[in-house]
Amino acid sequence: MQRPLEQQLDPPVVLARGNLRWYLNRLRCMPAREIPFRLLRTVATHAERFGMQRYHAPAADLTRTAAPWLPAPAGVHAAPYLAAAERIMAGHYDVFALRGVRLGTAPHWNRDPKTGTDAPLAFGKLLDYRDPQLVGDIKYLWEPNRHLHLVTLAQAHALTGDARFSAALMAQLDSWFEACPCPLGPNWASALEPAIRLINWSIAWQLLGGAHAGVFADAAGAAFRERWLAAVHQHVRFVRGFLSRHSSANNHLIGEVTGVFIAAATWPHWPDSTLWLQQARALLLQEALQQNAPDGVNREQAVCYQQFEFDMLLLALLAARARGVEFPAEFSARLTAMLEYLAAIMDSGGHLPMFGDADDGRIVALSQQPQFCPYRSLLATGAALFDRADFAARAGGLDDKTRWLLGAAGEAQFRRAAGRSRPPERRAFPDGGYYVLGCSFETPREIRLVADAGPLGLGTLAAHGHADALSFTLSLGGHEVLVDPGTFTYRADNPWRAYFRGTSAHNTLRVDGVDQSEPGGSFLWLHKAAAHCTTWLAADDEDCFEGWHDGYTRLPDPVLHRRRILLDKHRRRILIEDRLEMTGTHRVELFFHCSEHCRIEATEQHWLLQAGDQQLRMMLPQVAGAAARIARGEQDPPLGWISRSFDVRVPTATLAWRATLCGATTLQTVIEC
Repeated sequence: MQRPLEQQLDPPVVLARGNLRWYLNRLRCMPAREIPFRLLRTVATHAERFGMQRYHAPAADLTRTAAPWLPAPAGVHAAPYLAAAERIMAGHYDVFALRGVRLGTAPHWNRDPKTGTDAPLAFGKLLDYRDPQLVGDIKYLWEPNRHLHLVTLAQAHALTGDARFSAALMAQLDSWFEACPCPLGPNWASALEPAIRLINWSIAWQLLGGAHAGVFADAAGAAFRERWLAAVHQHVRFVRGFLSRHSSANNHLIGEVTGVFIAAATWPHWPDSTLWLQQARALLLQEALQQNAPDGVNREQAVCYQQFEFDMLLLALLAARARGVEFPAEFSARLTAMLEYLAAIMDSGGHLPMFGDADDGRIVALSQQPQFCPYRSLLATGAALFDRADFAARAGGLDDKTRWLLGAAGEAQFRRAAGRSRPPERRAFPDGGYYVLGCSFETPREIRLVADAGPLGLGTLAAHGHADALSFTLSLGGHEVLVDPGTFTYRADNPWRAYFRGTSAHNTLRVDGVDQSEPGGSFLWLHKAAAHCTTWLAADDEDCFEGWHDGYTRLPDPVLHRRRILLDKHRRRILIEDRLEMTGTHRVELFFHCSEHCRIEATEQHWLLQAGDQQLRMMLPQVAGAAARIARGEQDPPLGWISRSFDVRVPTATLAWRATLCGATTLQTVIEC
């Protein structure tokens, strides 16, 4: 039995603590108007802790109904969903780098499965979830609590009608209600986490059959439904009162508002539901347009977060259409532009550059297909929703996630779009600062180079950006050759965090061993390099990109870095020209990070790189005293690594060139494909 709320406070409430320097840096990144907001919120939070607002949930009026926004499944093969559901019921889970970890049929919801640390059941808003001694690795703790796996159980129920799956779902939720009472513990320390739970609860609720489903028909089922609806109401109230604002208003705010919007659209059982829907719609529209540039690039400057945020906006759009709530045309236009950007930077093999942070975060996990690609899935869904032949071609086919979201009608819409001719691809994204150079697109001779002259990241924190100004990626014939190595970790106390988001982990130039931008914490930057594109030309015979960044003008002897990339399409030759405007002497390095599937070897005159059936020759700058070498899997300092998924890294080859240069200098690198 659940203890009275007052008794649950026995564990001491842990006030926010941590590195003083981080707090000072965080304060430096706040706009002036944010400081009084933070002070007032802190006072209100402490008052709430001592007053212990009870988040009372009024009874739900089940006569107030809404049309489901998730259609009946169509064209889905049941076997992988049943197998996944059986694994869950046997207590086996995949949590980031932990594969098949045994968490039990009802996980220890307040325990980090990576370290085994049990977080205290203290007042969530004041719990220092950044302290690994207190909560372990919070990402690992939070992930099962997002309840994506409950949707898998609901899918198995929807496909078979087998009561074992619905019973397992209900038992897990009941155990969660008992272990995680609002607002106590780590699962109430951030508004994004309950918002994502609401989204997955909504999908599971619909797959079970809605408010009047057979699983709720008897007395026990009706009592469970009452507990679940009370938890929904508590979640919505909590999220609405704890939204991420000001400098924290990134993808978290969109996720929080999406959770409220979808909850209001799914459960219109309280008088406040209409107000929740209206206010969430207005804020969602505002943030969708502010956080995603008109050219479709998400202002976090991180490809992973582009798909994460698109999923939120997509689900909100589907829920809105089912409820007859209209978003203006500019909302759909921004979503379309976001997909145009993803389609443009995806090579013919389906690979995308790993620009910016990536943490494998998902809003939903609707597909159990072994080769599921979230980016191709978004393009497939976009092809059906927006009638885009180019998206359908990039997707390469219809995936199960799209089938679950759009049903049989979506499959018909996808096939109509796929049968039409494709418009030419966009290749310049000036707001986001990305430019695609290339030729022979969608053929075995494809060259696709993506150059980066974008901002560091979103707002004053630029939290998920990397110090990668004027970097680029290169693929040939759908094979990655020169890559962005990814992210690996978010741990602030881990030196790998500094490496993977630092300048030396990108295909660009570093001066005096320092990053272009100065970090102030795991998710904030102090000095931010400004980058701009000055020339972009695309013609039949050649493409040309020119840009600059000022990150090294902060040095005692300022250095301005300009880079020109010229692709001669007939000769299949890429010229990279780096100009350094400086007066003094500096140590200069160039880095070229190879895919882990790429082979590299040195000859007398050039470096030979081969990926699959594609081969290129690279000639590095000829400068007196310069030296070049291949680094692979080095740890002190780190160099020669790639991270395809969160908390996982493997060695790869990095070609590193170094020289000491004095005065204004131009360096030339030549790549022959």
